[in-house]
This record gives sequence, structure tokens and C-alpha cells, in this order.
Amino acid sequence: MTTNKASGARAGRPEARVLVVDDEQSITDLVGLALRYEGFDVAVAATGREAIAQAAAFSPDLVVLDVMLPDLNGLEVCSRLRVGGRPLPVVFLTARDATEDKIAGLTIGGDDYVTKPFALDELVARVRAVLRRTRPALQDARLEFADLILDEDGHEARRAGVSLDLTPTEFGLLRFLVLNSGRVLSKTQILDHVWQYGYTGSDNVVETYISYLRKKVDRFDPPLIHTVRHVGYVLRLPHA
Repeated sequence: MTTNKASGARAGRPEARVLVVDDEQSITDLVGLALRYEGFDVAVAATGREAIAQAAAFSPDLVVLDVMLPDLNGLEVCSRLRVGGRPLPVVFLTARDATEDKIAGLTIGGDDYVTKPFALDELVARVRAVLRRTRPALQDARLEFADLILDEDGHEARRAGVSLDLTPTEFGLLRFLVLNSGRVLSKTQILDHVWQYGYTGSDNVVETYISYLRKKVDRFDPPLIHTVRHVGYVLRLPHA
């Protein structure tokens, strides 16, 4: 599969539906935007009861579910969504990091567990990983652009058949560029997706990691990572 389009959606992949449940609108806005940006159909809910109603109407393929909701506990919501044995994948989202919470969530049917604060790119990667396990027809674990190949399951990248030996942050950044190949991405967009949401450090970190990537990815010809002055960065083949 080749992702050479400006759209973040993967060509040929059936559209997956994700329900995002959190009582913080800033989080549902950010997570919803990130998932839509990558081709998912997204619905949101702010309470447990709203989530149950939305699940019935929207029929999601996966739910991103906050544990702490204003009415029903997220674990209770998960249990209700599983009534009748419905195999609905759930990724729990919570500020709590206690081991017993994680065990409780996974025991009642949660498929993964992400602790706030989180990088949007990490959350999207977790969503894709769960969908690959539970809805394999919806997801492809390999991304390609030109002679660049990313294996998401193995967290490996190769160009011209050579391993690139990327750090986790470099891999996340390159993955975001590949998913949005042909689209110019601003530093803010990159920070929101690859670093933790609400990141307050300098946006110069993006320039630094772009430089790191270029040394590994663009040591082969032709160069793929380009700067658009005063706008951002783009992954594309050089213009003829």
C-alpha cells in the first residue's frame, strides 16, 4: 500500500469509526481532530450515558474512553457497551496511573490503556494497533512512500532496503509525515500530533528532530523531507 496522497487517509482502507468519550472538550476536540486527520470517522461524547447512546447510533469499531466521567465511571460504561457479548474494542484514557486501575480496565474488556498527558500520535498509533488485532480488515500495518517503508507493528523504518535505526520520537515524526505526504505541516500541527498535547516547550524541537530525520532518511537520493519557508515541512518527491 502506498500513501502518496495529500490526505491522511490510507488509500483502499475501509473507513473505521471511532467514538471518543471524555468530559474535557479540549481533549475530545484534539483527539477527534487527530483521528479525522488520519481518515477515521469520529463521533464524540462527554458523559457515560451519552457514550452509550452514541454507541448504539454510531456503531463504532472502537471506543476511546475516559475512565473518569461526570456520571458513570468509564469502567461501568465499558461493561454496558459489552452487554450481550458485543466485541467492541476499548482504549481507556485516564489521568490515573495506578496499576490496579490498569488491571481493572483491562480485565473487564479494555484493549489498551493510555495515561494523560499523551502524544496524539501515540494515541492514534494505539488505536491502529488495537484495530489491527481486533478488526484486521480495517488496518494495514505497513506504510510506504517512494522507497521508504514503515512497519508499525515492528516499529521499524527502512529506505532503499536499509534500516534507518530511528528513536521512538523520530519514528513517530516520520510516520506523521508519511501519513500526510504531500501536505505541508506546520510546527504546531507536528507538535500536537507527535509530542504531548499541551506541550509548552519551544517549537524549535521540531526543527531539531527534522534535522535528525534528514540525516537518516535523506542520506539516500532523492531527498524526501522538504522545508516550505514560513509554513512548515512536507514529505514529497522533489519537483521535476
